[in-house]
Amino acid sequence: MYLSAVIRNDSRLTMKNKNDFIRQAKEKGLKMTPQRLAIIDALIENYKAHPGAALIYEAVRKRARRVSLSTVYATLKEFSENGLIRQMEFDRMENRYDLDFLDHVNLVCDRCGKIIDYDLPLSSIDHREIARKTGFVVTDTRLEYHGFCRDCLKRPG
Repeated sequence: MYLSAVIRNDSRLTMKNKNDFIRQAKEKGLKMTPQRLAIIDALIENYKAHPGAALIYEAVRKRARRVSLSTVYATLKEFSENGLIRQMEFDRMENRYDLDFLDHVNLVCDRCGKIIDYDLPLSSIDHREIARKTGFVVTDTRLEYHGFCRDCLKRPG
Protein backbone atom coordinates (compact mmCIF):
# COMPACT_ATOMS: atom_id res chain seq x y z
CA MET A 1 0.00 0.00 0.00
CA TYR A 2 1.37 3.41 -1.00
CA LEU A 3 0.64 6.00 1.67
CA SER A 4 1.59 9.63 1.49
CA ALA A 5 0.92 12.89 3.24
CA VAL A 6 0.58 16.15 1.39
CA ILE A 7 3.12 18.58 2.76
CA ARG A 8 3.21 22.27 1.87
CA ASN A 9 6.35 23.66 0.30
CA ASP A 10 5.78 27.38 -0.23
CA SER A 11 3.02 27.34 -2.83
CA ARG A 12 3.96 23.90 -4.18
CA LEU A 13 2.78 20.56 -2.85
CA THR A 14 5.23 17.76 -2.18
CA MET A 15 4.61 14.25 -1.00
CA LYS A 16 6.06 12.69 2.11
CA ASN A 17 5.39 9.07 1.38
CA LYS A 18 6.05 5.87 3.18
CA ASN A 19 8.97 4.92 0.94
CA ASP A 20 10.70 8.26 1.57
CA PHE A 21 10.14 7.93 5.31
CA ILE A 22 11.60 4.40 5.31
CA ARG A 23 14.58 5.50 3.21
CA GLN A 24 15.30 8.39 5.58
CA ALA A 25 14.96 6.12 8.61
CA LYS A 26 17.36 3.57 7.13
CA GLU A 27 19.83 6.35 6.33
CA LYS A 28 19.73 7.19 10.05
CA GLY A 29 20.55 3.56 10.86
CA LEU A 30 17.06 2.55 11.99
CA LYS A 31 15.88 -0.96 11.24
CA MET A 32 12.42 -1.47 9.79
CA THR A 33 10.36 -3.92 11.79
CA PRO A 34 6.69 -4.76 11.16
CA GLN A 35 5.80 -2.67 14.22
CA ARG A 36 7.73 0.36 12.96
CA LEU A 37 6.16 0.01 9.51
CA ALA A 38 2.70 -0.01 11.09
CA ILE A 39 3.60 3.08 13.13
CA ILE A 40 4.80 4.85 9.97
CA ASP A 41 1.50 3.96 8.26
CA ALA A 42 -0.45 5.38 11.22
CA LEU A 43 1.60 8.58 11.27
CA ILE A 44 1.10 9.20 7.56
CA GLU A 45 -2.58 8.27 7.53
CA ASN A 46 -3.30 10.58 10.49
CA TYR A 47 -0.87 13.40 9.76
CA LYS A 48 -3.62 16.06 9.62
CA ALA A 49 -4.70 15.17 13.16
CA HIS A 50 -1.19 15.70 14.55
CA PRO A 51 -1.62 12.32 16.25
CA GLY A 52 -0.61 11.51 19.78
CA ALA A 53 0.70 8.13 20.91
CA ALA A 54 -2.78 6.93 21.90
CA LEU A 55 -4.25 7.55 18.43
CA ILE A 56 -1.23 5.96 16.77
CA TYR A 57 -1.44 2.96 19.10
CA GLU A 58 -5.13 2.41 18.26
CA ALA A 59 -4.42 2.66 14.53
CA VAL A 60 -1.44 0.30 14.78
CA ARG A 61 -3.38 -2.29 16.81
CA LYS A 62 -5.78 -2.69 13.87
CA ARG A 63 -2.86 -3.89 11.74
CA ALA A 64 -0.37 -5.41 14.13
CA ARG A 65 -1.85 -6.92 17.28
CA ARG A 66 1.56 -7.58 18.78
CA VAL A 67 2.46 -3.93 19.36
CA SER A 68 2.58 -2.51 22.87
CA LEU A 69 1.99 1.09 23.83
CA SER A 70 5.57 1.25 25.11
CA THR A 71 6.80 0.21 21.64
CA VAL A 72 4.79 3.07 20.12
CA TYR A 73 6.25 5.58 22.60
CA ALA A 74 9.80 4.31 22.08
CA THR A 75 9.46 4.38 18.29
CA LEU A 76 7.99 7.89 18.27
CA LYS A 77 10.83 9.06 20.51
CA GLU A 78 13.38 7.48 18.18
CA PHE A 79 11.75 8.97 15.07
CA SER A 80 11.69 12.38 16.74
CA GLU A 81 15.31 12.20 17.93
CA ASN A 82 16.35 11.31 14.37
CA GLY A 83 14.49 14.24 12.82
CA LEU A 84 11.89 12.15 11.00
CA ILE A 85 8.94 13.67 12.89
CA ARG A 86 8.53 16.68 15.14
CA GLN A 87 7.35 16.12 18.71
CA MET A 88 5.02 18.83 19.98
CA GLU A 89 4.92 19.02 23.77
CA PHE A 90 2.00 20.60 25.62
CA ASP A 91 1.26 21.41 29.24
CA ARG A 92 -2.33 20.19 29.41
CA MET A 93 -2.58 17.53 26.72
CA GLU A 94 -0.76 14.56 25.30
CA ASN A 95 2.34 15.16 23.20
CA ARG A 96 1.52 15.19 19.50
CA TYR A 97 3.58 14.49 16.40
CA ASP A 98 3.92 16.48 13.20
CA LEU A 99 5.32 15.38 9.84
CA ASP A 100 5.36 18.95 8.50
CA PHE A 101 8.71 20.64 9.08
CA LEU A 102 7.90 23.62 6.86
CA ASP A 103 7.01 26.99 8.38
CA HIS A 104 3.42 27.14 9.58
CA VAL A 105 1.35 28.12 12.57
CA ASN A 106 -0.41 25.48 14.66
CA LEU A 107 -3.91 26.52 15.71
CA VAL A 108 -4.59 24.60 18.93
CA CYS A 109 -8.16 24.23 20.20
CA ASP A 110 -8.14 24.51 23.98
CA ARG A 111 -11.44 22.61 24.25
CA CYS A 112 -11.10 19.53 22.01
CA GLY A 113 -7.32 19.48 21.42
CA LYS A 114 -7.59 19.62 17.63
CA ILE A 115 -4.53 21.10 15.92
CA ILE A 116 -4.94 22.79 12.56
CA ASP A 117 -2.04 23.84 10.34
CA TYR A 118 -2.26 27.38 9.03
CA ASP A 119 0.08 28.55 6.29
CA LEU A 120 1.86 31.64 7.46
CA PRO A 121 5.39 32.13 6.18
CA LEU A 122 7.72 32.68 9.09
CA SER A 123 10.62 33.43 6.75
CA SER A 124 10.46 37.13 7.63
CA ILE A 125 11.93 36.24 11.02
CA ASP A 126 15.68 36.62 10.67
CA HIS A 127 17.34 34.13 13.01
CA ARG A 128 20.77 35.58 12.28
CA GLU A 129 19.56 39.00 13.40
CA ILE A 130 18.20 37.48 16.61
CA ALA A 131 21.55 35.81 17.24
CA ARG A 132 23.46 39.01 16.48
CA LYS A 133 21.34 41.14 18.82
CA THR A 134 20.93 38.69 21.69
CA GLY A 135 23.59 36.02 21.39
CA PHE A 136 20.79 33.45 21.29
CA VAL A 137 21.07 30.89 18.50
CA VAL A 138 17.69 29.61 17.31
CA THR A 139 17.73 25.87 16.57
CA ASP A 140 14.01 25.28 16.09
CA THR A 141 10.78 27.24 16.00
CA ARG A 142 7.15 26.47 16.66
CA LEU A 143 4.40 29.03 16.58
CA GLU A 144 1.03 28.27 18.12
CA TYR A 145 -2.19 30.15 18.48
CA HIS A 146 -4.51 28.86 21.18
CA GLY A 147 -8.26 29.33 21.10
CA PHE A 148 -11.35 27.44 19.98
CA CYS A 149 -11.98 25.65 16.70
CA ARG A 150 -15.07 26.21 14.57
CA ASP A 151 -16.71 22.97 15.79
CA CYS A 152 -16.23 23.83 19.47
CA LEU A 153 -17.59 27.34 18.97
CA LYS A 154 -20.81 25.81 17.61
CA ARG A 155 -21.23 23.52 20.65
CA PRO A 156 -22.60 24.81 23.93
CA GLY A 157 -19.78 25.08 26.48
